Formats: sequence, C-alpha cells, structure tokens
Amino acid sequence: MQEFDLVIRGGQIVSSSGISQADIGIRDGRIVAMGSLESSSGKASVDVTGCHIFPGAIDTQVHFREPGLEHKEDISTGTHAAICGGVTTIFEMPNTQPTTTSQEALADKLARSTARAYCDFAYFVGAASTNLEHLAEFEMLPGSPGIKMFAGSSTGDLLVEGEGDQRKVMQNGTRPMSIHSEDEARLRHLKESLGENLHVRQHPDVRDAEAARLCTERMIRLCEETGRPIHILHISTKEELPLLADAKKRGLPVTCEVTPHHLTLNSDQYETLGTLIQMNPPVRSEDHRLALWNAVKEGLFDVFGSDHAPHTLEEKAKPYPNSPSGMPGVQTLFPVMLDWSLKGELPLTQLVKMLMERPAELFGIAGKGHIQVGYDADLVVVDLERKWTVTNEAMKSKCGWTPYAGRELKGAIEHVFLRGEQVVQGGISLERPIGQPVKFTWK
Repeated sequence: MQEFDLVIRGGQIVSSSGISQADIGIRDGRIVAMGSLESSSGKASVDVTGCHIFPGAIDTQVHFREPGLEHKEDISTGTHAAICGGVTTIFEMPNTQPTTTSQEALADKLARSTARAYCDFAYFVGAASTNLEHLAEFEMLPGSPGIKMFAGSSTGDLLVEGEGDQRKVMQNGTRPMSIHSEDEARLRHLKESLGENLHVRQHPDVRDAEAARLCTERMIRLCEETGRPIHILHISTKEELPLLADAKKRGLPVTCEVTPHHLTLNSDQYETLGTLIQMNPPVRSEDHRLALWNAVKEGLFDVFGSDHAPHTLEEKAKPYPNSPSGMPGVQTLFPVMLDWSLKGELPLTQLVKMLMERPAELFGIAGKGHIQVGYDADLVVVDLERKWTVTNEAMKSKCGWTPYAGRELKGAIEHVFLRGEQVVQGGISLERPIGQPVKFTWK
C-alpha cells in the first residue's frame, strides 16, 4: 500500500486535453500518483467529489509596488490576493522605486519575499539605457523569468524609446522578452495635440490604437531581424491582431497576452466607472473587445495575464489626466476568465492551456502548469456550479477595490494547494505565506 502526505479524492481533473476523474497522491510537495487510490492511505485526505481540479494559475504580469510604493500594494498583500484567486505563481514587473534593473535590486525583492509571499514568485529585470550590456547576464539570474522592456511611457529610467536601443536590448539575451508595446513618439504627439482639459473617456484617444499598432509592428520587425523571442503584453487593439497572426504564420518567435479587462470592459463604462478602468494600454471601444475575443477563439493569444496594477481610491479620484493608470486584477484573473468559459465563450481546456500550461512552457517554468506525476502539487479546486458576487471587501489587495465589484460570477474557488500544502480551505485563506522563488529550466 502506498502512503502519501495528502490524497485528494474524487475530483474531475481539467487539462488542455480534456477532463477526467482521478485521485491525486502527493508526497514532498509533488504529485507522485494519479488514478484510483482507494486502497492507498495518506496522512491527510480531502474529498472534493463534485468539484473540478485545475492546475494553479500562473499570472505572468503583476505590479506589486514594493519597494517604494507600498501604500498601494506590497509583496505580502499582492501575493495574498493572488493565492485567494487561485494564482499560485506570479511574475512581478520591474517598475518599482527603485526599479529592478540590477542584480542587487533583484536580490532585494527576493529577500523581501521570504516568509511574506503567499504564492510562488519571480521578478523581471527591467531593460534600461544603463544596463543594456548586462541584460544577457541578468536574464539568467535565479528568481527571474527574464527581461521586461517598456517601449512606451513608464516609470523612471525604464523607458527604452529609440529603435537603436530597442535593437540592442533584443540582441542581449535569448529568453523570451516581455514588452509593453506603445509608440512613445506618438504618445507624446497625442498628449501635446489633445491638451490637458480632458475627460477620462478620452483616454483611448490619448493612447490611441495607432500608437499600439506602430510599436507592435516595429517589435515584430526587430524580432525578425535579431531572432530574439518576444512576448507582447496586454494586446488591446484590433489593428495589432493581423500583425501578430502574420508573424506567427511566418514562424517568428512572437507570442502575446490578452487581459480580462480588455476582454470584459469597453469604453462605454468610462461613464460609470471613470478612472477606475483607466489603464495603459486603454480599455477601448466594443469593436476592439469583440475582435480580441475572436482572436482568442482562433487561438492567436498564448496566455491570459492580469496586469494587476493597483492604486488607492484617493489616487484614482484625482481628475483625469492626473489620475494614475492601472487597476487591481490578480485575484479576479482566474474567476473572471472561468466565468467567461462557463458562459460558453471558451472551452475549459483552452482556459487551462492559456492560464496554466502555456505560461509554464513559454517561460520555462520547472514543475508547474500541469496536474501530472512529477509536477508541483499546485492545485485549485472549483465548484463550477456555485455562483458568487465579487465585492471590494473580499479583495486582499491593499488598494481594497476592484472594477468588478457587484458582478456575479459562476464557478467558486473552494480550496487551493501550493506545493501540496493547503493554503485556502472552503474559500477562506489559511494565512500561510509559504511562497518560494520559481525555478526555471533555462540553461
């Protein structure tokens, strides 16, 4: 008789290849057996009959604001929000204060996470004019998924604007590089021409679709020129879609992300939600939202990401354009996309592919993304029939609000396991900050 640390019994396991029932035997944080384990014993056992079991979600784009802006969010509150939303792994962005542009800054974030992070974590190093010659070295540092380049306006010295410097960034390294793609020259032109006395409904004009299209076109051209794999974040326009489809058809190493807010919200909601949905790149008109959905269904996008970027309600209350861009989203990433799936917009199998399996494959994450023998036991148990209503009070983010407040969603998270340790039980956090640095397979 096999003995396990934990046996999870009776669940329906969801993968990109289908749904099947199996018990899961866990030992030392990993899945060591699957199938009918009725004759096996475990030090602990959880019966999840009637529920579906998903791999832990992987959010490859969050901003947790630490160091420097902890009044908005910190590593503890951000990862707590993540784990309560079924996200067991996060990649955090470098536009903190100071920016994560050196080995020392990366080491500082990793140290800050010890005994404070509720999910597993890795931290991007930002490309900057000051560190171009070190990027190939930095992208291989333990605890980092690689390099992030801001080709449009950002924080501090993280803007890499000129094509020459953008080419140098791509020439320094081999791992897929994540990119914020907006054309800075056009953004400046639009800001100057539109003036200051604007309403937030004009945000999609201040950062228009052409700014995104121009930059994405250039990024694809530089990818083809240098051979560097690129991953373009938060695609928001219908104009970028044929460029991406053509690049993939030609076999270029181009991948791309779409967010729940660009798939769920449209510009009509500036009238009710105002600056709460002010994002870069913007939430746009309904024709863009529908085009993004068509691209999801055609398989163009590789991953879903939240672009979790919290600000306080006081900051958001400032009159546009002095209000900051960004909204929280890590805790609602999986629930919102699961709700869309249960409404029939995408199969559960595709949801798992884009939110769990493909991020692990794309970034070379070791031992995550699948419910298979040998993998980390990162598991999310969901009651697909139960409906619930999103509230600000339920959000673990320090900012304390969500643009989805009041929205009814179908599919409720019951339990979450991180490397075989239960961290959410009956939908309630067990307050266990046991997160560890993500390990990668890149050599």
